[in-house]
Amino acid sequence: MSFPTPQTITRSLLKLGTDLSRARRRRRFTRASVAERAGVSEATVKRLEKGDGRVALESLARVLNVLSELNRLDRLIDAAEDELGIQLMDEQLPKRVRRRRTTGAL
Repeated sequence: MSFPTPQTITRSLLKLGTDLSRARRRRRFTRASVAERAGVSEATVKRLEKGDGRVALESLARVLNVLSELNRLDRLIDAAEDELGIQLMDEQLPKRVRRRRTTGAL
């Protein structure tokens, strides 16, 4: 079953594609040269730049690597900066911590 893509996701993918295209052109790379270096087809690079969400994540990573921007993927969702997740965990912290009772047997 296929679900419609929310507009917020569509906008984000289009922005990602535009940003990839600009990064490539700023480096004076052709789509063909990026595709060859990344080991993907030129059509894949074109689809990425158009914001096609069906392109494999590995293809995106390969193109980012060619553009020397792979570190951005590493920081995409950093658990250390997950403010909501940390807040939810903190809400479940015990009110106090008691010392464990020992049975005396080792």
